[in-house]
Amino acid sequence: MSGHNIERLSEDIKREISAAIRVVNPSGIVSVTRCELTGDLSYCKVYVSSYEGGENTVKTAKELKNSAGFFKRQINSRIKMRKIPELIFLPDNSLDYYEKINGIINELSDAAAKGDGDEHYRNG
Repeated sequence: MSGHNIERLSEDIKREISAAIRVVNPSGIVSVTRCELTGDLSYCKVYVSSYEGGENTVKTAKELKNSAGFFKRQINSRIKMRKIPELIFLPDNSLDYYEKINGIINELSDAAAKGDGDEHYRNG
């Protein structure tokens, strides 16, 4: 199967899992950030994120893993495939990473505004 078709199918699976999560958990705290489907369509890594972050994302991924059968049935009812891939739910901590990087940038910009680090570059 060509790469374009796999990407399109990954997006379809992401959309269906997201819709199923909204039915089960309408609070909107959980989101599917991306899906990676293998070339032979046997496995699909589903990266999930919780807006609460940290350990809650790991806990959410474990809970969704326990409900993988439900999500496979939802996918099967909406997307016609010969074999529904095995769903592997993984935590995506990119929001935590973003906050960490953003904090570092803010610290550096505050230090630059105060002029703390400029003397090293002027004398060097």
